[in-house]
Amino acid sequence: MFADSSTVRSRDGALILADGVRLISKLWFPETGGPWPALLMRQPYGRDIASTVTYAHPAWWAQQGFLVVVQDVRGQGDSTGVFRGFSQEANDTAATHAWVRALPECNGKLGCYGFSYQGLTQLLAPANSQPPECFAPAMAGLDERDDWSCTGGAHWWHLGLGWGLQLAALQAKRRGDDQAWTNIRRSLEDGTYLRDGPELLKDHDPEGMACTWLQRDPRDRDQWPIHPVQTSWLKQPMLLLGGWWDPHLSGVLKLWEHSNAAGGSPELMVGPATHLEWWPGVQTQLLRFFNQHLKAADTSGSTRGSKFWNITQSRWQEACTSSTKTWSLQSSGLACTDPTHGLLQSDGPGMGMELIVHDPWRPMPAIGGHLSPSPGPANRATLDRRTDVATFNTLPFTREHELFGHPQLRLRAQADHPGFDLCVSLSRCAKGDSAAEQLSTGVLRVLGDRAQTVLEHVVQLQPLLATLEEGDQLRLSIAAAAWPAIGVNPGDNTTPSGSPSPQHRVVTLTLHLTDSKLQLIPMNSGKLENA
Repeated sequence: MFADSSTVRSRDGALILADGVRLISKLWFPETGGPWPALLMRQPYGRDIASTVTYAHPAWWAQQGFLVVVQDVRGQGDSTGVFRGFSQEANDTAATHAWVRALPECNGKLGCYGFSYQGLTQLLAPANSQPPECFAPAMAGLDERDDWSCTGGAHWWHLGLGWGLQLAALQAKRRGDDQAWTNIRRSLEDGTYLRDGPELLKDHDPEGMACTWLQRDPRDRDQWPIHPVQTSWLKQPMLLLGGWWDPHLSGVLKLWEHSNAAGGSPELMVGPATHLEWWPGVQTQLLRFFNQHLKAADTSGSTRGSKFWNITQSRWQEACTSSTKTWSLQSSGLACTDPTHGLLQSDGPGMGMELIVHDPWRPMPAIGGHLSPSPGPANRATLDRRTDVATFNTLPFTREHELFGHPQLRLRAQADHPGFDLCVSLSRCAKGDSAAEQLSTGVLRVLGDRAQTVLEHVVQLQPLLATLEEGDQLRLSIAAAAWPAIGVNPGDNTTPSGSPSPQHRVVTLTLHLTDSKLQLIPMNSGKLENA
């Protein structure tokens, strides 16, 4: 039987900044007792939501003996000012932390929590700011290009537009523009945002983050900020949460690296999660972490350190030390017409050539993974039977193989037009099963003269942990599109990528398999090896 929950009170609070902006927060706390350690979340979606799509309601946290403060960031919700995205948050952090610590319900101790945007707001602060006692960033990173908006030289299409339009709708609501809100919402409901999204952003939120990102070149590193985190903050107790099918996983893993390099001892959990659907047990792990660092609770018997979910064995395990694994690609030209023809060879050279004809009228769809509209596990066996995807399989394994790390594909390729995409998937084909269980995906965009020259290209895939049993096979699939995870490559630089148009070209892509390599770069001792 569960005991009756203690009563929780709530109230609003306002912080007036030096420039006159009012930041509005909602506070939850137990009705009796106190003061309590504070948990702070700073977010742009309206404080009443409080990220309950992934976290327990603030009232639950208050019942555990915390003051919970959820703040509308500048220019969002009921806070005044103009919303400028990530660039505004550092300047408001120190004042917010000082205000929370001084609240009558707070005992002076502060922890931060939240995911996505709310994950990054925990980390940004002016130089020499006092850090919180602990924080738990989830599904977030510091690099606006690689961790938030682009992959392999291509913009995230479905995700970038969908998120940007959500923020644009919130701004329309603040302006009282109901028609703009309705138009944006309708585009998301009927799918037309995939074609009309860029124009909707220009019309309704032209200076917003998503519209700004779409106007930047993913290939130009100098156009994209990487937000700094103070070394003293990276040394603080930190619980990092990531998901194998979350688009921000690379950012979480880089934070893990940075904290370890700074002398911190971060905890890390990478689980069976998409951006919005997490695994059971997250709340209890967070509670254990905050009890330990804000209440000095004895948690010696609890799970700590770094834990990774094994995708195929459905269990948690610790990081393991492993060596780089390498396979080459071999085909006599039928890997696009027979999904069992192409070979992934562990002890031989790459061999042969393969042609992929990409028709923008019927681009290869993206399913599952970390960027598609249906993220998570997926069976891609039907897609692998299409003739615009080349598949390469290992022979059945004679013993168990653990795959833990960052997959990357090195491959020479050439197209008949000045633009192509390499869209790559790794899958497990279990013994006696016709399914192809997708494990990891990655994308590389090539434009200009380089596309029409035979050059080696490197495709980085999402990290993974999976165990293949005796009799299983590993499959590599290569296509020239992943719609709508990324916009369809037009085949040149004159037409924007995006939904198919009359200007999009049919592209014939030639894969030169000599010297090809599929490698698995291990994750060892909290340090990710560079590809």
